[in-house]
Amino acid sequence: MDAARAQGRTGGRPAVMDADKLAAAQARKAKGESVTAIAKALGVSRATLYRALSDTE
Repeated sequence: MDAARAQGRTGGRPAVMDADKLAAAQARKAKGESVTAIAKALGVSRATLYRALSDTE
């Protein structure tokens, strides 16, 4: 793991929510859209969306 970190690799699963998806989710949530509809539109799970939204609040 130390050798991988030295080469710039972090390991683990890639993040699903990037900054663009998060901004889109926040805007849709502010308009009153349901979390289920937002998650379906963005292609992520509701749990992922709830986690991402709670981290920013």
